[in-house]
Amino acid sequence: MIGILVSSKEEVGASHSFRISPVDLNSFFDEDGKIYGYNGLKITIWVSSVSFHAFADIKFQSTSDGGKGITDLKSSLQRIFADTLVDNKDDFLQTFSTESHFARSIISDGEILQHKTSNGHVDSNSHLGTATSDVEVVRMVIGNTAAGHLYSRLVPLVLLLIDGSNPIDVDDPGWELYVLIQKKSDEHGDTQHKLLGFTAVYRFYHYPDSTRLRLSQILVLPPYQHKGYGGHLVEVLSNVAILEDVYDLTVEEPLDYFQHVRTSVDIKRLLLFAPIQDAVNSTVSHLKQGKLSKKTHVPCFNPPASAVEDVRKTLKINRKQFLQCWEVLIYLGLDPVDKYMEDFVAIISSRVKADVLGKDSGSSGKQVVEVPSDYNPEMSFVMFRSQDSEAARVWMDENQTNQEEQLQQLVDERVKEIKLIAQKVHHV
Repeated sequence: MIGILVSSKEEVGASHSFRISPVDLNSFFDEDGKIYGYNGLKITIWVSSVSFHAFADIKFQSTSDGGKGITDLKSSLQRIFADTLVDNKDDFLQTFSTESHFARSIISDGEILQHKTSNGHVDSNSHLGTATSDVEVVRMVIGNTAAGHLYSRLVPLVLLLIDGSNPIDVDDPGWELYVLIQKKSDEHGDTQHKLLGFTAVYRFYHYPDSTRLRLSQILVLPPYQHKGYGGHLVEVLSNVAILEDVYDLTVEEPLDYFQHVRTSVDIKRLLLFAPIQDAVNSTVSHLKQGKLSKKTHVPCFNPPASAVEDVRKTLKINRKQFLQCWEVLIYLGLDPVDKYMEDFVAIISSRVKADVLGKDSGSSGKQVVEVPSDYNPEMSFVMFRSQDSEAARVWMDENQTNQEEQLQQLVDERVKEIKLIAQKVHHV
């Protein structure tokens, strides 16, 4: 099954159109995720990046009932695309002209938060509404009819492109949409508004008189990915959290790639945050004293509680995220880093083992226990929320050799991620 994102009717059927790959629609077809009764079936889904309508081009050689019936493809596709699915190709092509101003009209009542200049850098000194910017972030409250209508059009892309996502409740005013819009003039001098991406954020009450922001969904449309737009949305949200003095900004189950982007953004802010520099320097100095890797017990070198609180209060970075950033800050402080790498890896290893196994064998942290399983025991684990600890417990393979290999893999992956973030920050 092929998904293709198009921005004009000329792109429909053109070889240079942007393909969304891969597109897995199996979960929407009957209970077992399979299509029955078609020979030589080919489905191409065209999705408009202008109005977000869709058209399904379905071709097949023949149909035959092999005992399980013939799958109703239209009904199955409507489970994903709902009212955005257009039956007729000509009607779909017509939407590029009849709804050419969809984005502009839908965001007209939104609040412009921040602009990004055409050279790709945020113009922090500009006033909102500056004419020199071509990319802007617009905030819309979901309780607003226009915001709900926009999100309803985006739901198919949410289902297809954001792993594990479900649509948000468009009737709940606690939801906010932050929409990334690019403005460009066409050949007639008319300003066109192009939606590049969005993020859905929920505003929670925090006792006694504050709120928390939780980023639940973020999507940059495939043609505009890897251009810094996701990081820009995170920067804008961070600024909103600071300006509105919320308690903190959190992320719901971040995927690895987004966590990389998020941490890169936060590291740049933390490097300029003076109140924690003494704590970072002290930790780096301690680590440089050396030969931690030769010791039986290696400390985790966590930041002091005062630094954690200063970061939350001022930058709105929550504790869990700051601990992720802290290891990168230590790495950046080691110069030359190669000289101290063995000890740095020992610190990461100590922290990973503490997170997974618990600080002591009888602690209330994570525990290693025998878990009955019908699956390959080398691949099995169980995770659940502890009643007496903020972290989740992880049950790992009881085989000591396999357990050590799994832990070492976690350490290696973490060190690799730290190096990649540090490299990205250095090149900014």
